[in-house]
Formats: sequence, structure tokens, C-alpha cells
Amino acid sequence: MAALSPANRYDFYIGLGLAISSSVFIGGSFILKKKGLLRLASKGSMRAGQGGHAYLKEWLWWAGLLSMGAGEAANFAAYAFAPATLVTPLGALSVLVSAVLSSYFLNERLNVHGKMGCVLCILGSSVMVIHAPQEEEVDSLNAMAEKLKDPGFIVFAVSVVVSSLILIFVAGPRYGQKNVLVYVLICSVIGSLSVSCVKGLGIGIKELVMGQSVLKNPLFWVLLICLVACISTQINYLNKALDIFNTSIVTPIYYVFFTTAVMSCSAILFKEWNRMGADNIVGTFSGFLTIILGIFLLHAFKDISFTWDTLPLFLRGQRGGPWGKPYVALASQEAETEGQQAGRGSQQSIFS
Repeated sequence: MAALSPANRYDFYIGLGLAISSSVFIGGSFILKKKGLLRLASKGSMRAGQGGHAYLKEWLWWAGLLSMGAGEAANFAAYAFAPATLVTPLGALSVLVSAVLSSYFLNERLNVHGKMGCVLCILGSSVMVIHAPQEEEVDSLNAMAEKLKDPGFIVFAVSVVVSSLILIFVAGPRYGQKNVLVYVLICSVIGSLSVSCVKGLGIGIKELVMGQSVLKNPLFWVLLICLVACISTQINYLNKALDIFNTSIVTPIYYVFFTTAVMSCSAILFKEWNRMGADNIVGTFSGFLTIILGIFLLHAFKDISFTWDTLPLFLRGQRGGPWGKPYVALASQEAETEGQQAGRGSQQSIFS
């Protein structure tokens, strides 16, 4: 990343601080919302995944919504001070916050693989920030309007809208209850457009503070309406995903697809990659692949009871026993006795 002037460095640190605080608030909001949804499920209320809206009466859900609102507000401000490709990768910190808090407050297990995945997410985000591309300067709504007229962005936006409608009306009713990707993809692809709206509104607010008549510009209100529609859709389908699936699954998968969509949208809209050198391109992709590896560790091995204490057993299991069979952890005497009794019971039931 090129050297920054003192003014730009000041903006950089403001955007960095806002992005980090945003991740903390957003990561905590997942836990509060999930806690509220679980309380409603224990009371027998219709669940959000089945189309219910009883969560609107649950104060924990509202606390989560307020926390997410604070995070989104901080994120909104961060985009006004820094490029989208600098702010968005820091969202990996919300994965770390959510994973750690869910292990304490939701009793969702975070094994060694999950902890390593969190570390890799942080390292990958750091690399992406270091090699962040420099976006083209867009300092007015008029310049933003010219960007939005670009044929490449129009094709991208139409593709997002069409794919979202297909996911909502075709894939959602059929596979939404069984496949976590359906609802998460809806949130992610629509989120790419919401970030573009946020960027444009941030520019408009800057102009408004400088005394320009931004409120008379139709683009400002169009961006505001689009942002409200996008965020409303994201909240609805994110609630469904959180209600049906484990938080430690939803959060990292959402981050991967959301970051990919935002980076693609930002690259098309602001032409950020045109000014990048080969080292920054390699660094950006390396950082993102590192994050994906971390997400994979969080997701693929979440059900494995693996701790540092069992590491010697796993290592010895690779060598094999005297008959070529791998070593396994021995069951306790009580469990072995219960297993033998269950076996004898099943045999008696078969022959009776």
C-alpha cells in the first residue's frame, strides 16, 4: 500500500478504529439475537425459520438489533473515511468475537480447529489490509452517479437482483430449511449493494456538512431507499439462518460470501484493481485465501472433540497398532460396561 499523507493517515486510523469497533458490536449482536431466539423457542413460540415474528417482543433480540445497528453505524462511518476493501476484510474480527462469545454464552463448542481458524482469519485480514488496493477518488454524488452508470456495474447489479429473487422465491422455500447457503447467499449478495449505497450516502453526508444542497439531489434519496430495502432484506433472512443453523456456522460463512461480494462490487464500481501492483494483488488474494482456510477450519471440524490433551492420541493413531489398526482412545470402564449390557440386551431381543 502506498505511503499516506498526514491527513490521509489520520483518516486511515479513524476508519480502522471504526471498523474494529463495528466488528465487536456486530459479533456480539449475533449472540444476543440467537439468545433471544432460543428463549422464544423454549416458550413454544413460532420460530423465525418457520415465518414467525414473535422475536419482535423479545428484549434480547432488540438488544442484538441495537448492537448490530451500532456496529453498522460505525461501519457506515468507516466507509466514509477508508476504502471498502480496507474496511470489509476487518469484518473477520466479528467471526472471532462471535465464535468466542458463543462458546461462553451459547454452549457452542469451539475446539482447537476453531481457535486456529479464528487466528487465521485475523492473520488473513491483516494481510489484506496491508495490501489493500487504492480506490479511485470519488468525492461527490455527481462523480458517484457517473460510476453507477458504468455498464459493468449495471450488469453486476442486475445479476445480484435476479439471483436474489431466484434464491428468495425458488431456492428458499425448497432448500432454506436444510441448506445454510441459501439464506446466507441472499444476505451476502444484497449486502454488496448495501455497501455501495453506504459509500454513496457517506459522500453525500460529507457534502451536506460542507454546505452543499445534497438533499435536492435525487440520487441521495434513491441510495437511501435502496439501503433501507437491502438492510431490511438482510435482517429478515439473517434471522432465519440464525434460527435454523448454528451461530458458529452462519457467522463465518456469511463473512466469506459477504466479503467476496463486496470486493467484487467495489472492484467493478471503483476500479480499484487497476492501480494495484503484482505484489499487492498476490498479497490480497493470499490474505483472502488464508481467511477462507480459517473459515474452513471453523466449519468443517466443528463436531470433532479435539483438544490439546488428546493430541498425543491422534498422533499415535497415525502409526497403527500391532495388527495395523490405528490406536483409539479407550472408553471408560463404566461406558464399556454399559455398551456390553446394551449388546447383550439387543441379542436377547433378537433371539426372543
